[in-house]
Formats: sequence, C-alpha cells, structure tokens
Amino acid sequence: MSEDSAPAAPQRDHEPDRRAISAVPPGLLALFLAFARMSLAGFGGVLVFARQAIVEQHRWMTADEFNEIFALCHFLPGPNIVNLSMVFGARLRGIAGGIAAFAGLLLPPTLIMTVLAIVYARFGDVEVLRRILAGISCAAVGLLIAVVFRMATPLLKRLHAVALILMLGVFLAIGVLRLPLQIVLLVAIPVSIGTAFLMGRKVAA
Repeated sequence: MSEDSAPAAPQRDHEPDRRAISAVPPGLLALFLAFARMSLAGFGGVLVFARQAIVEQHRWMTADEFNEIFALCHFLPGPNIVNLSMVFGARLRGIAGGIAAFAGLLLPPTLIMTVLAIVYARFGDVEVLRRILAGISCAAVGLLIAVVFRMATPLLKRLHAVALILMLGVFLAIGVLRLPLQIVLLVAIPVSIGTAFLMGRKVAA
C-alpha cells in the first residue's frame, strides 16, 4: 500500500489530555494577562477558570499534569491557587514566569476588593446586599463541585483499587471523623508515595 493511500491518523486535537508538543511556552506578558483574566472571571474561586484556561483553552498542560501540580500545591501552605500560579509560571518561564503569573492573579482582584471593601464598610448592613451575597455563595459552591468532578474524571478512568482505598480513607478521616488535617497529611503523604512507588515497580517488572 502506498503512502498516499495509507489511512490518515485520527485527529485528536480537541482532546485536552493530549500533550501539545509543538506549543511554544507563553511569554511573561501572556502569563500575566492569562492569570489576570482568570482572577477577574473567577467568581466563586479561580480554580474553575484556571483549569479551563490552562488545560482546555491554551493547552499549556494536560489534565493529568494539572492534577499533579494542583495536588502538590494542595499540600503546601498558603492558598492553593496562589501556589499553583507560582509553580505553573516557574515551570514554564522560571522565577520570572512565577512572579508574572502571581502578579496577574493577585493584582486585579486586590484593587477591586479594596474598592469593594470601602463600599461594604459603608453599606454592609443593607438587607438586599446580604441576600445577594447569600445567592452568590450558593453559585460558588456549585462551581466548586463542578470543577471537582472535572478534575476527578481522568483519575477515575484508570483508578487502581489501592488508590481508591487511600482516597476514601483520607475523605473519611477529614470529612467524616474530623481528624486534624496535619495528622492526616503526615500519614497519607508517605503512604501514597510508597504505594505509587511499589505500584510503579510492579508495572515495570
């Protein structure tokens, strides 16, 4: 069969899990503007819009890579999305990239919240404003639940039984038994790393 008649490889460019090998890393200004847009659109939390922009829109990371970096940032002290901006920017453009992403994430909402804080201090006792904030909080919870399901999808596709047990164990320890987060992490992190190491050796063998 000639090369001209060979069947064409299926196109999968629409899949966010596919690594964009030819993609050029964004510049410092592009990083700043991208995270500025995320922060300005991030009603209910920036995580939803950060994943959409990084994984689906710009394809700077695959879904698995985003989950791995977010998992790392989740175990570091400080706000998760702030940690993510620093780690993500530094990974693409070094320290300068981390600073650009960090500045883009925090500068616009800081300016806006300063103005809103002044307004709230003056009109915060208005009943209509309280009802509006209550409605916004419901929408924020919905956005958070939506992004959790989207982030869990690539994990559930290849979830191992041991990994499922670890995940449920952490959920029960923190969400149900209300154990201290620090103690749960001190146990869960080494157990998870050791389990992943042993599973990787088993697959390699």
